[in-house]
Amino acid sequence: MNVASVLRRRFSRPPEPVRAVVHASPDPDERVLAWGVLVRGQGWLVATSRGLRVVPEDLPLDRAADVGVLAWHEVGSARWSATKDGGGTFTVSALTEVEPGVQAREPAERHALSDAGDLPAVVRRRVDQTVVASRRSPLPGGGGVVLVARRVPGQAVREWTVVFDDDADRTDPEAREVARRKLAEAVAADQPD
Repeated sequence: MNVASVLRRRFSRPPEPVRAVVHASPDPDERVLAWGVLVRGQGWLVATSRGLRVVPEDLPLDRAADVGVLAWHEVGSARWSATKDGGGTFTVSALTEVEPGVQAREPAERHALSDAGDLPAVVRRRVDQTVVASRRSPLPGGGGVVLVARRVPGQAVREWTVVFDDDADRTDPEAREVARRKLAEAVAADQPD
């Protein structure tokens, strides 16, 4: 991508369907931070102040409010693999709460981009800003859990959760008890005296 293309993209407005989705948001302060063009005319992968959105190119504007958002604090991982032509692939795994304090990874979704623009840097920064602390702990019999404290919009305190490496460990009573204890210790250590 040449310098003129980079400057033109940096100062251009988001495509009309992207603007319509953000305008239809229930959050009046939501704004577009960056967007990438999906391959084969599929639309755009958009980073907003609230999270990631996939906006179809053929989206009827009266359906803009139907486009969901993956909030930044619900992104378990977002791996970027660049190509030499300015595109690449984002592989995004969302987290979902399966019980209080326990999250599971959703199946990864791949988003192939022909033009990524500033999207990789913005996504990385936004996901990193939500994670306050993260530590991995082993479980008896192998495997482990990740204890994560995240900033959640609208909440004054950090939200601590545990994510098992293997979902099968969530059904093991011994592994669950160890994870519960480690989570309680992390939360207690995070509380001011």
